[in-house]
Amino acid sequence: MSNFLTEFKEFALKGNVMDMAVGVIIGGAFGKIVSSLVDDVLMPVIGMITGGLDFTQLTAKVGDATLKYGVFLQNVIDFLIIALCIFLMIKAMNKLMHKKKAEEPAPAPAEPSAEEKLLTEIRDLLKEKK
Repeated sequence: MSNFLTEFKEFALKGNVMDMAVGVIIGGAFGKIVSSLVDDVLMPVIGMITGGLDFTQLTAKVGDATLKYGVFLQNVIDFLIIALCIFLMIKAMNKLMHKKKAEEPAPAPAEPSAEEKLLTEIRDLLKEKK
């Protein structure tokens, strides 16, 4: 049992797990911000453009069931905006990382080993004899 707890502790405290936890928390907060952007800023503008249409109120009756396809459309728009924001953020981060890598000087070539130096000398001597 203690071996299991030790393994779990090592797993839970690894940097990757902690980074993932931070990412999930920030992602949740980011999702709320984007949802507010969609609900409170974009959808009213889209509603004005479409003549006051409120997507969340769009429904269809099929027998006794009411299909709330407007809520689905709202969620699709939320997803697309979140995906666009994440894409733009990752694109910007990749651009910064590429710029950072370009600025780093290339490592100097490694010094040849003694064996490589000796083989090079032998090769050069053989070339001179010909």
